[in-house]
Amino acid sequence: MLTELLTGWITHQRWFAGKGRPIDELVVDSDVELTHGLRHLIISVRQAGTRDRYQLLLGTGGDTSGRYSHARIGDGCYDAAYDPDLTATLLTGMAEGRDLGPLRFRHLEGVEIDTSLRSLVLGAEQSNTSLVYGETYICKMFRRLIPGLNPELEIVTALARNGSHHIAQPYSWIEAELDGEPTTLAMTQEFLATANDGWALALASVRDLYASLDPSASDAGGDFSSEAYRLGVATAEVHHELAAAFPTDVMETQEVKQMIEDHRRRLAGAVHEVPELAEHARVAQEAYQRVADVISEIPVQRVHGDYHLGQVMRTTGDWVVLDFEGEPGQPLAERRALSSPLRDVAGMLRSFDYAARHLLAGHPDAEQLRPRAIEWAELNRSSFLAGYSAGGGRLHAEDAVLLRALELVKAVYEVTYEARNRPTWLPIPLAAFQMGR
Repeated sequence: MLTELLTGWITHQRWFAGKGRPIDELVVDSDVELTHGLRHLIISVRQAGTRDRYQLLLGTGGDTSGRYSHARIGDGCYDAAYDPDLTATLLTGMAEGRDLGPLRFRHLEGVEIDTSLRSLVLGAEQSNTSLVYGETYICKMFRRLIPGLNPELEIVTALARNGSHHIAQPYSWIEAELDGEPTTLAMTQEFLATANDGWALALASVRDLYASLDPSASDAGGDFSSEAYRLGVATAEVHHELAAAFPTDVMETQEVKQMIEDHRRRLAGAVHEVPELAEHARVAQEAYQRVADVISEIPVQRVHGDYHLGQVMRTTGDWVVLDFEGEPGQPLAERRALSSPLRDVAGMLRSFDYAARHLLAGHPDAEQLRPRAIEWAELNRSSFLAGYSAGGGRLHAEDAVLLRALELVKAVYEVTYEARNRPTWLPIPLAAFQMGR
């Protein structure tokens, strides 16, 4: 029986969000034949009173003992995301604007899609599955389905209409109704085949510094600061583009106080979960109080929401920003809510700290290298902020107070994340509370 097969199979998938909890019930909500041997399923998984929905391309009748053994579900069924003969149907559907049962395949006006390209699953992702067609398109299939328009599709299509060159151009998407709302199932964008990942570039710089005989971060061969500056400029430009494409607002005094109370509540929860944070909590509390004392209103707009070095790519021309989904674990309404652009700035500053320090975890010379790590992070923080200001990003005197608080909000989140998932990395976010910024 298909539901029994899926119940045993889904818990082993990287994108399944309910690991470690027993499945009470799995139900197939929707089953649509896309072409011979390929079905699109939406399934509901109930666990401890919660219900999550996922989508699956189900291949039937393939050779699950050989070529697709790694994608085998059982009884002749397999995860057809790995079958390029079948995934061609997705590209063709989007190119032709097909309707297949409740599924709607769409493309942007004026876009022509090459349907001759074969797909390959990108291997590094956790919560989604991406299919790369040739070296031209990347189709992200959102495995866990949240009713509503996906923020990434919403934002990149809006920025593309306004001519932004800091995004991967969007081409097409697939959608269906979920709980009465048009819901994004997948989207296709330009694949940046020759671009370099920002996190990898930053790590190469840090490794070069650690290996260098020259003790100065700015004189080491892999100096990243000029790229950090350009990234700051690009970030400011994206913020301006977002402000032009979507409504903006101002968070007034009472809302600022409510935001601070939310941050205090999350800090208390983190201290309860991670006792090592208790001795640093005062630093965060003082930073939050400074915001309450100094700032009466905060300009807010659409932002990236989960901004770090892993979300940016360096092309030959400039920096490109990816993954405007926001934090995938948060409710869709929160991910689409207006926020201060400094939230993104704070996220990138934290990312510089991570790039500088994470190689020290378990390193035999960690104590000797730590001053270099701090110098690298400080140099690139300064360069990024200088670029952000040069690009027209707002950095007024009172903004420094909010930025410091938002950095510590991010660090509190990181403390709980690392305690749960990578305890050896816990010193990285804890160090954020020890810096006298």
